[in-house]
Amino acid sequence: MDTSRTPAGLVGRGALLRRFDELLAPERFKDYGPNGLQVEGRDGIRHLVSGVTASRALIEAAVAAGADALFVHHGLFWRGHDGRVTGWLKQRLALLLAHDISLFAYHLPLDAHPTLGNNAQLGARLGLVADAWFGEQALGCVGAADFADAEALARHVERTVERPVLLVDPGRGPIRRVAWCTGGAQGYFEAAIAAGADAFITGEISEPQAHYARELGVAFIACGHHASERYGAPAVAAHVAQELGLRHSFIDIDNPA
Repeated sequence: MDTSRTPAGLVGRGALLRRFDELLAPERFKDYGPNGLQVEGRDGIRHLVSGVTASRALIEAAVAAGADALFVHHGLFWRGHDGRVTGWLKQRLALLLAHDISLFAYHLPLDAHPTLGNNAQLGARLGLVADAWFGEQALGCVGAADFADAEALARHVERTVERPVLLVDPGRGPIRRVAWCTGGAQGYFEAAIAAGADAFITGEISEPQAHYARELGVAFIACGHHASERYGAPAVAAHVAQELGLRHSFIDIDNPA
């Protein structure tokens, strides 16, 4: 591992990028946007700030906190974006460039890390341990559980993520197998059912999933895209910051979605 430092005694931007890539292995994933360094800032880094989404509010908070680099799950650039630097994108980029802050973003690699990723971190907080994986690129997790019913599981999830959840409960009875995949993984529901789940937890729900839940007898819990993905970015950033001797701060910008 390269832990080289700049002449000023700070961690070099390249060394930080290499450590993130070593840990998250973005080359393994077919993703919706570029993983890694999305905006190049100053070379010497002392203070790393993590957050969920590279929103203007997060960037402004990182500037106020004296950040040299920002590590997020949702970056600025996505497949299909037309590339014009106008409006919200111009505003966010202008802030990063004016303050010479590097932006590192990892999407699916951050979901998938077996101990520090969004799925692993949410599972740990819920007391769930994956013993099988499903769905595209094996991102979905499934493991043993012991809940009297879907309502009991939903209340447990609410206490964990500290926000109300949406529950579609077909009234199947005890929950012995729970599947989960953070963010907008409602499209994984059928794969979760095929994997033997009694209930599926994700961030969002779309219209078809309510019908699948009722017709196939598997509970669906939507706990919020942002709420389900608050844990991976600070876990990875804190881990790397400790390795490299950086200061780390997590800034959570509230999002009801």
